[in-house]
Formats: sequence, C-alpha cells, structure tokens
Amino acid sequence: MHAALEKRFHSEIAEAQRLLKSGSLDEAFVHLERAHVLGQRYIVPHIQTHWLMLRIGLSRRSVAEVSGQAARIVLGALGSAINVVPTGNTGGTNISMFKRLPIDPELKKVLKD
Repeated sequence: MHAALEKRFHSEIAEAQRLLKSGSLDEAFVHLERAHVLGQRYIVPHIQTHWLMLRIGLSRRSVAEVSGQAARIVLGALGSAINVVPTGNTGGTNISMFKRLPIDPELKKVLKD
C-alpha cells in the first residue's frame, strides 16, 4: 500500500473508531465503507474493515450483519490474498459481496496516486 493510500485508509479507520466510541454507528459505518474501498486489495486492512463492521453489527444486534461480516472476513481475506476483489464494493451486507460498484472520485484519486 503506497503512503498516500495508507494514510487515507488509516484516517478513515480512525474516524470510524472515534464515531464508534461515541455511539454514532451510522456515521462510523460510512467511514468503514470508504476504508473498505481503499483497503480491500490488502489482506490486513480488508479484514480490519470487516471486523469493525462486525462490531457495529453486534452493537445493533443485527444477526444478518454479524453473520454477513463473519463470512466476509474469511472470504475477503481469501479474495485479497489472490487479488480477486470487486472494486468499489463498500463491504456492508446491504450489497452483494461480489458486486462491483463505482468508486467515489475522491477515493479513486487516492487509489490511482
């Protein structure tokens, strides 16, 4: 992961964790989706975003989110390891884990730099 991408990924994760601690789960999830788009090609960052999404699912007592994120932790790690990830996918269970999505132009710039 190049320096600008790593910096932005960690910035999104830090903001998500800050919001998670304050109980702002919806806002935290938005930052995790952005972090997911940035980090899904790399095993550890990819797993980290899904782990934090799973924690939000636990906080919400959402069986669907928790089970979906548990599956994504395993399959996401494998996908990152073999470099097969659906670009632009935001990582939540509201989207198929195999669906490619358009990438926000701001994030696309960070990914291309």
